[in-house]
Amino acid sequence: MIPLYDDLPTRRFPLMTVALIIANVLVFVYELTLSSRGVGRLDLFFLRAGFVPYEITHLVDVPPSDLVTPPFTVLTSMFVHEGWLHIAGNMLFLWIFGNNVEDAMGRIRFLAFYLLCGVAAALAQTAVRPYSMVPNIGASGAIAGVLGAYIMLYPRARVLTLVPVFIFFLPILFLPAWVIIGAWFVLQLLEGVLSVGAAAGGGVAFFAHVGGFVAGLLLVGLFVRGRPRPRRMVY
Repeated sequence: MIPLYDDLPTRRFPLMTVALIIANVLVFVYELTLSSRGVGRLDLFFLRAGFVPYEITHLVDVPPSDLVTPPFTVLTSMFVHEGWLHIAGNMLFLWIFGNNVEDAMGRIRFLAFYLLCGVAAALAQTAVRPYSMVPNIGASGAIAGVLGAYIMLYPRARVLTLVPVFIFFLPILFLPAWVIIGAWFVLQLLEGVLSVGAAAGGGVAFFAHVGGFVAGLLLVGLFVRGRPRPRRMVY
């Protein structure tokens, strides 16, 4: 399922959500310049900017040297993406669900919440593979926390969604947020469980998604400035 937009207007411009999107896009543009400079430069950047579980558990910087000292690579890793689909999917979810969560929390609290969920996501993935030397990158763990907050705040919000039924048939439907986000979380959890015991390597860090989402569920109440009022667009 691919969400397109929800029916919840915001009371003010989502400045922090937009700023996070711009920061991620700017880093991705920098990655594109690295790709054009020669083979290996981008992979080296992933190693230096991503968080490596082994470095987190042992508090060491394994060559090549990181951009920042571990464990602070957890923060830099949130702004690095592997390719067009990776960043496009993450930024789409951040825009659709982040603006309303920011509206409920306020800009500074939302930023703190976002980063904290990203840290929780990294710790969850590290707990599962503490000796992994594979760099982890992407904003999806932090965004999973935003999804956790959204489903707690606006479970009945309607989200316009592309729902694949057959390969060439994608009906556009309004679905409740709890259906879309709930289905996404169940899928991440199942994929994560199935990945346990598999050889460590590249791929999707499912337990980062699970950890970020659970953190969002648990922390949202600490960051919301009073109970948000239900809102709907009038058609």
